[in-house]
Amino acid sequence: MKPVVGIPRALLYWQYFPLWQSFLEGIGVETYLSPPTGRQILQDGLAALGTDVCLPVKVAAGHLLALRDRVDLILLPRLVSAARREYACPKLMGLPDLVRHSLSLPPLLSPVIDRYRHDNWPLIRVALAVGRRVGAGLPAVLRSLARAVECYRRYLNLLQAGYFPQEAWEAAGAGQAPDPRAPAGDVVALIGHPYTVYDREINLNLLGRLERAGLSVRTAEQVPEATARRAAAALPKHLFWTAGQQAVGAAFHYLEQEGVVGMISVMSFGCGPDSMTGDLIARRARRGGIIPHLSLTLDEHAAEAGVLTRLEAFLDMVAAQRERGVVVCG
Repeated sequence: MKPVVGIPRALLYWQYFPLWQSFLEGIGVETYLSPPTGRQILQDGLAALGTDVCLPVKVAAGHLLALRDRVDLILLPRLVSAARREYACPKLMGLPDLVRHSLSLPPLLSPVIDRYRHDNWPLIRVALAVGRRVGAGLPAVLRSLARAVECYRRYLNLLQAGYFPQEAWEAAGAGQAPDPRAPAGDVVALIGHPYTVYDREINLNLLGRLERAGLSVRTAEQVPEATARRAAAALPKHLFWTAGQQAVGAAFHYLEQEGVVGMISVMSFGCGPDSMTGDLIARRARRGGIIPHLSLTLDEHAAEAGVLTRLEAFLDMVAAQRERGVVVCG
């Protein structure tokens, strides 16, 4: 009997869940997903790890604890590098070690993903390592991986067609290919890591609030990687954080697009890479000087009233710009 594998609804989940879910189901493994982030999950993570780590890691710890009594194994890959000569954030590299020493958990599935130098087959290596751990044979692993990669490609295409993760996951898993979704109105670019942008508890449902204000929201993941890299090449030095490269490149791309009437950068308190990439985006937005830009730094103590006051001021600036008919930033 194959074990039940838990997947924490945090960090890399927001980027790779369709790939993981499709692969594990394909080799006959039952998966269990932690519940959406709530105040209890955040409090549990904070109590377990204290104050020396950033908010997303605290949230991840809470999700891991929510899985503790429900699964046999927990999938928590160690992402070192997702692209040649670039690195992931240090917290993603060291998270498996951190939680092993800090939390009482079931055994971790922590295959290493490292493409920094020359590894062109990281998915196969990871799939084989996971397959061996759960008792799946080589033919089943390879067949399931091929299906999972195809599902993941559909998912990425749907993101770039204007869909958000939840609806893109459902359509990709069902093999659907909906038509591209054009913005329903003026666009606000919401830039940040997926685990900050899409987690409603962390960001006080920022995306939903913007949509209720009559704005269409576009995020960094909806910009193709090649497009973001071309835009980020305007920097005098290459960024060696892949996630930061995507965020900065997507922001620079949106700042050149018609119909973009504002931009919000969402960062986590205590995140070193965020402090640098957020400043790069803010400087470029100020240099253009045409559309409003708001920098929001969030932590577990973020008071809703304070965030909403700043958001309301931003929306007032956007409304003023729209009344003047200024919808292009260059």
